[in-house]
Amino acid sequence: MSEPRPSPTPASVRLTLPDGSVRTYAAPITGADVAADLGAGLAKAALAVKLNGELRDLARPLDRDGAFAVITKTSPEALDLIRHDAAHVLAQAVQDLFPGTQVTIGPTIENGFYYDFARAEPFSTDDFPKIEERMRQIIAQDAPLVREVMTREAALAFFTAKGETYKAELIRDLPADQTITIYHQGAWADLCRGPHLPSVGKVGTAFKLLKLAGAYWRGDSKNAMLQRIYGTAWRDDKELKAHLLMLEEADKRDHRRLGRELDLFHMQDESPGSVFWHPRGWTLYRVLENYIRRRQERAGYVEVHTPQLYDSSLFKASGHWDVYGDHMFKLTVPAEEGQAPRAFGLKPMNCPGHVQLFKQGLKSYRDLPLRLAEFGSCHRNEAHGAMHGLIRVRQFVQDDAHIFCTEEQIQSESVAFCELLRSVYADLGFAVARVRLADRPEKRIGADESWDKAEAALHGALKAAGLVYDMNTGDGAFYGPKMEFYLRDAVGREWQCGTLQVDFSMPERLDASYIGEDGQKHRPVMLHRAILGALHRFIGILIEHTGGKFPLWMAPVQAVVVTITSDVAPYAARVTEVLKAAGLRVELDTRPEKINAKVRDHSLQKIPVLVVLGRHEAEAETVALRRLGGEAQEILPLAEAATRLASEAQPPA
Repeated sequence: MSEPRPSPTPASVRLTLPDGSVRTYAAPITGADVAADLGAGLAKAALAVKLNGELRDLARPLDRDGAFAVITKTSPEALDLIRHDAAHVLAQAVQDLFPGTQVTIGPTIENGFYYDFARAEPFSTDDFPKIEERMRQIIAQDAPLVREVMTREAALAFFTAKGETYKAELIRDLPADQTITIYHQGAWADLCRGPHLPSVGKVGTAFKLLKLAGAYWRGDSKNAMLQRIYGTAWRDDKELKAHLLMLEEADKRDHRRLGRELDLFHMQDESPGSVFWHPRGWTLYRVLENYIRRRQERAGYVEVHTPQLYDSSLFKASGHWDVYGDHMFKLTVPAEEGQAPRAFGLKPMNCPGHVQLFKQGLKSYRDLPLRLAEFGSCHRNEAHGAMHGLIRVRQFVQDDAHIFCTEEQIQSESVAFCELLRSVYADLGFAVARVRLADRPEKRIGADESWDKAEAALHGALKAAGLVYDMNTGDGAFYGPKMEFYLRDAVGREWQCGTLQVDFSMPERLDASYIGEDGQKHRPVMLHRAILGALHRFIGILIEHTGGKFPLWMAPVQAVVVTITSDVAPYAARVTEVLKAAGLRVELDTRPEKINAKVRDHSLQKIPVLVVLGRHEAEAETVALRRLGGEAQEILPLAEAATRLASEAQPPA
């Protein structure tokens, strides 16, 4: 779409290759020229190049010295290029088949892409086969992808003449100093920043359209509703097939469906983005919350609780009102006698309140590090189209904590957090799949000097913790850079959950200080951290990871006592009480149903243990234990069964 205006082309460029060797070329020269110089095979395989970390088209002139690499189909960056171009091919196919449709934006996303269209008539998934067929035809034509730089006036005239009002609006809103670029593929063109593959044929045919959704233009509910078509694209058919199988398995594990079937929770339009927890679901929630509470207490955190509603002055001082205000719920309290109306906001985060706690009473360097934890209820004004079951909600609770420390303590506290996080994930059946460091975003608070220190501190802490990581450029929080920890679930999806952020700005903005060894006031450093993140979201991930088959310690109902005949009901009641007294979460089923029907019902409810009782068990004061997914039964004396199950049901230490 647009990019900073280029520098004048130099007389020569000096390129450092991945093996450390250096080559100098007379300008002008393109990425394709360099790839050809490095080898005919590499030139044939080349899809794009990378110069100083920036992806570029093969045909673009190289205008500066720097680190240089050729991107091929096996490079990690290849998938994003393929998906980006697949979105363009989708847009062309739709406009070919449905004249009058306007194109808006079409970015890549995790595992795929989407494009938003403005069209009066609704699309249907029945349209997908013919759209896919047209996409294959376009790809077979293998038109080159040609980059053209346009003036703002020319670009506006180009898209206005085509009736593309949304593209024209995007162009009008671009900063005055931006270069505007259009990419042509044959007779079709789109406004795009790039980069792109050298030709449309490089996209290949390992793609599939997946679903339809509504989306507001620019994510604003005040704007027009558009139609979004989602798709996925891969390097080859083998990768595509594996992904589609993963989606099929993920659909079976969808937490929204399992939430209904297991009677855990529901959501409704009267409170969009908020959860109605049913008894079993709330039990699961409390078990998880109490587990993480115990782990934090052992790690030296103290739990606090702060208000949900604050005067706007606090959020303005912290930076939230100006930088994060669009995501906040705000309200105005009418004027009272002698007072002006007051603006308030529901807290989207706990951090401003924790700074207020830190400021109560004089703090010394001996009080640091101070680790404050809170299961505080937060509200964020998520777009309606972005909400998704438990995964994306408007009201949620985090396992949130803030560590107030000195600069010298950043590394040790960060390493201790990383160790705690890995231990918690292991207890919950996960391993850390990936770690990323998200550095300063474009919209932020604080001086660059503070950001330099914060980013350097996180680099050092990650290395000290022995963690391999990559960069997530420009995606830090507005108040500080952050570590991001990703989990991989049972079907291979990655979820970003844990975070650690280093913040020099908020303690200064909210005037927090401590007395140092020198007797002078100093600003503490604030580490924002979460392990699970939003508990609602983590439970959604956990439901899908386990398929609803929770480990015994976590299961909302750990055992059900079922009777084979009605005359053992008194013994069944006593067994239930004995198991409850041992600390187990137990239910009793004395329905006049056949035992096979009861076993089937409770298996569908994913109950970990069935305690089966017939006349023989009642006479011998034994029980028959049947585990979920197993056919065999284990006969044990009642007391031994209670002791064993209680031991198995203990939460991880």
